[in-house]
Amino acid sequence: MLIDSQPDLTVVGEAGDGGEALERLAVTAADVVLMDVRMPRMDGVEATRRLQDRPDPPQVVVLTTFDLDEHAFAAIKAGAAAFLLKDATPESLLGAIRTVHGGDSVVAPTTTRRLLSHFAAALPDPAAPAPDRRLDGLTDREREVLVLVGRGLSNSEIAGTFTVSEATVKTHVGRLLAKTGSRDRVQLVVLAYETGLVP
Repeated sequence: MLIDSQPDLTVVGEAGDGGEALERLAVTAADVVLMDVRMPRMDGVEATRRLQDRPDPPQVVVLTTFDLDEHAFAAIKAGAAAFLLKDATPESLLGAIRTVHGGDSVVAPTTTRRLLSHFAAALPDPAAPAPDRRLDGLTDREREVLVLVGRGLSNSEIAGTFTVSEATVKTHVGRLLAKTGSRDRVQLVVLAYETGLVP
């Protein structure tokens, strides 16, 4: 009801589990998929991973509860462009759909911090970091931008921090994506935490 109430959004299908979602998406094109993490038969993580193996896959917004944060993180690593808690406001949900449809990712700073702190024990110990080749070749400024992306700052906020234009920040982010082999901004956030740049 919420999505169909918007003049620019249309629900093209619904599914009861990940397997059914994949079946329907094989015959019905969709731009954005709202994916629950825990479902019968096939969970949202596996369904998201399989979607990414298809040509021109839809963007995936993962819906989760705080208790399932670890699964949400796995879904993001599997290719989801965003995650939202199930108690997100209607405005947040609609905004996330439009944002990922536009090619960007949704990384709410407070949710990101809660999510990553929930399983921080699984992340590398910053006091004894293992060598990570994914950051090789980054300039000092690109590392600084990656830290701020990891903390959930927007391009405009990063531009204000460094007193540069937003276009300059977009250039840095584009280079970060290319140099690290990251698909999108969400993967940059994950990278910043995994490598210990953001403790």
